[in-house]
Formats: sequence, C-alpha cells, structure tokens
Amino acid sequence: MSNPVDSNINQHNAGWSFENISEDFDSHIRKSIPLYESGHRLVCHYSDFFLKGDSLVYDIGCSTGTMLARLAEQHQHKQKLRLIGVDSVADMVEKASRAARDPRLAYVHANVLDMELEPCDMVVANYTIQFLPPRVRQAVVDRIYAALNWGGAFFMFEKVRAPDGRFQDYANQVYVEFKLDSGFSEAEILHKTRSIKGVMEPFSTQGNLDLLHRAGFADVMTIQKYVCFEGFLAIK
Repeated sequence: MSNPVDSNINQHNAGWSFENISEDFDSHIRKSIPLYESGHRLVCHYSDFFLKGDSLVYDIGCSTGTMLARLAEQHQHKQKLRLIGVDSVADMVEKASRAARDPRLAYVHANVLDMELEPCDMVVANYTIQFLPPRVRQAVVDRIYAALNWGGAFFMFEKVRAPDGRFQDYANQVYVEFKLDSGFSEAEILHKTRSIKGVMEPFSTQGNLDLLHRAGFADVMTIQKYVCFEGFLAIK
C-alpha cells in the first residue's frame, strides 16, 4: 500500500521511485532539502571559473532540468556552450525536454554507466550519487573524472551521515524540525522515511571524500553545508 509523502506524491514502504512524480518534483525537493536553491546559485556562480565559450556540461540525474536551465541563463552569451542532462527516469527527461527553450540544452534518458561521456569542463550531480547502489558509485565517479578536462570541475551535492551516532541523532531530529517548518505533516515525514529505506544510502563526509580521492580528485572543498546536507567542489 502506498502512503502520501507530500501533496500528490504517494510512495511505497522501502520502494521510493522517481517515476511519475515529475509534475510535483520541484516543489517537493525545495521543501525537502535545505539550501536547495542556494546550491543552484552557488554552482552557477562557481561555473564562471570553469566554462568557456565552447564548453560541455553534464548534469547527472538532472530530473526536470532546473539546474541546467539556470546555467544556460547564467551563460546566455556563450552560444556554443552545450548542456546535457542525463536521467534514468523517462518521465523526468520528458518534462525537462518540454520545458527547454534554449537550443544549447539537451536531455538524455540513460544510465550514466551505459553512456560514453565526451570530454567536458564541468559535471554536476545534485543529490544523485546517494541514490545509486554503493557498489556502482566508484565506477560512476571514476567515469566522471575520466571525462573531465584537466582543470574541469565536478559539483557533487549529497545528504551525508554524521561521524558518530550522537551527532547523527542530533542531525535526524534537526532535519525533522526543518521538514515540519517546510509544511510537511508528521505522517508525511514518517512515510517518506519509510519509503526511502534501502533506496537512498548516504555516505559520511569522509566517505564521499574517499570516493572522490580514489577517482583521482586531489583538490576537493566543501562549498555548502547544512546539518546533513553537503556540497563538494572537486577539481581535476
């Protein structure tokens, strides 16, 4: 039996799916992730240092294409810029494609592990890696590192685990307060928590740093942090 996790979004216990929720996804994610909009703005501002007139950008797990649309607006004078969104959910890709008004934007329905990534100057993964099975995460980050040109940037935003049980307990409870303040009901919060069991598997900050370092990234910095949410900038 499915249960409501937000207005118009119902999910099964231990069976969260991104299928058929594209119309309500952006509203849900803004309420669910602290500093979500600020993270997009940060990526846009940082992108000024990495994107040239003919650069290629990938957004892995692009969902409805909001991030790439903002990047296109940030660099509207760069007419040879290419921005490619990749998502494994057909419904998301269809919505992103319908909304695209810029010929530099393209969206691909695919699993990134099945794609041949072209040489690029920037890759974004907003709260995407945490939904991949841990057994394939290193392969995905390795592939991103290999595709980046020297000096290219990888922006990875993730929900992260705390370093020990006490801090994790604090983070969980503070995050519940955030969601209540965002307008979720207690029942919706509980149903969401139950739905993502075994589907979302966050790593700790150190676990994510290890993932990046093993891929080859030597220069990594946290550019955003709010309780259990963190944004990393890794430069090749």
